Amino acid sequence: MIGELVVAAAAGIGAAMAYAVAAPSSQVFGPALVRGRRDDCRLALTFDDGPSESTPGLLDVLARHKAGATFFFCGANVARLPDVARRAASEGHEIGNHTYTHPRLFNLGPAAIELEISRTQQAVRETIGRTPRLFRPPYGIRWFGLYPALRKHGLTAVMWSACAYDWKRSAEAIESALRAKAAGGVIVLLHDGDKTTPGDRRLATARALDGVLPALHDRGLRCVTLSELFGMR
Repeated sequence: MIGELVVAAAAGIGAAMAYAVAAPSSQVFGPALVRGRRDDCRLALTFDDGPSESTPGLLDVLARHKAGATFFFCGANVARLPDVARRAASEGHEIGNHTYTHPRLFNLGPAAIELEISRTQQAVRETIGRTPRLFRPPYGIRWFGLYPALRKHGLTAVMWSACAYDWKRSAEAIESALRAKAAGGVIVLLHDGDKTTPGDRRLATARALDGVLPALHDRGLRCVTLSELFGMR
């Protein structure tokens, strides 16, 4: 009986920790933006892991449909493709911090977490002339030491309220998910890269967006940056 109680308690602690670390809606480690107001006619498209060889194609789609977005760039990718990073910023999109090398933060101590963030702040600032104000953790994982680093650099954590799983789905499946989940105030998780791996790996995402953005417009939904959605100066 005691053994069963111990096992049940351990399972409960494990589930609670998993929620705290990885659930998009969790606020256990600290505050994070998850979604805006439900009665808003705007939503936020967000892209992780860029810039990559896929980013220009996605920028073409966004420009064609006059849609704003927020890109959470990895510092190593900014250093590799600075012209692509500059293009995203020059076309009015918001640039956020997604760490330098895209690690799982639970493998790092506080000093290493802070270094990942500070190196990306520097890389983006030197490339586009502006310092990120928003941060999204790789894999959505928050960990000890993260929030002190965010406070040090004046960063706001951002999660999401809709995910299209575009890293493993076809264009048709991504488009179907976006049509079903898009709504006022939603933060949509998408990708314009694959961690820090070179190559054009997001053709399906671009095709899906090209198909779904006119439908969102017809529904009265407008795609804006996160700062616009949340009224951040």
